[in-house]
Amino acid sequence: MTARSEPVSRRERPAKPALTRSGIIATAVRVMRAEGLQRVTMRRLAKELDTGPASLYVYVANTTELHGAILDELLGEVDLAAADAGGDWREGIEAVLASYTHLLVQLPSLAQSALVARPSGTNYLNLLDALLALLKQGGVPDDQAAWGVDTLLQVATASAAEHAGEDDADGTEWKAVAAAVENASADQLPHVTALGSELLSGSPETRRRWTTRMLLNGILHTPRDTS
Repeated sequence: MTARSEPVSRRERPAKPALTRSGIIATAVRVMRAEGLQRVTMRRLAKELDTGPASLYVYVANTTELHGAILDELLGEVDLAAADAGGDWREGIEAVLASYTHLLVQLPSLAQSALVARPSGTNYLNLLDALLALLKQGGVPDDQAAWGVDTLLQVATASAAEHAGEDDADGTEWKAVAAAVENASADQLPHVTALGSELLSGSPETRRRWTTRMLLNGILHTPRDTS
């Protein structure tokens, strides 16, 4: 006769760590880094945390809020030192946005989500405050800065989403674009052919800096519509 195995009392099992919002977000970030944002679901997190999906909704309302919280958590990695460095305000904004863009480009699924995610945590507010501080240093009127900071982040986010996860190591896609421009008909596309070389000029970094400066000039000199 086979001896029966001795059951393990529940009292002898190690207690599970208590669920917390910060613990859930930390787990979500770990899963995202390993498997991509598309795998970060309530069911997947519940499995990682050895609980039921319903338990997570006490701390996070839905997947949209979860993605926003993940983004906010990672925004803590953005370098905001330029806001207190005392240098040129334009260069400071370029530095902060470059750090923000670099973060998103390294995480393609997050970059796409950032286009619609609405972070509202401490790290997002710190990012806003740093950019607003730099705009104030530049003499941008408060009302224009309040709207302009949103535009700066929208453009930086869209740029990151466009380039995140790019796989064009041999330049095939870029060569196709260049060929289309260079072979365009002067009769049908006179403006494209006239500016063909300019359309293709500049490195991504040079164009990024120009875009930021163009936006800053507009924010500085464009009053808000009062109608």
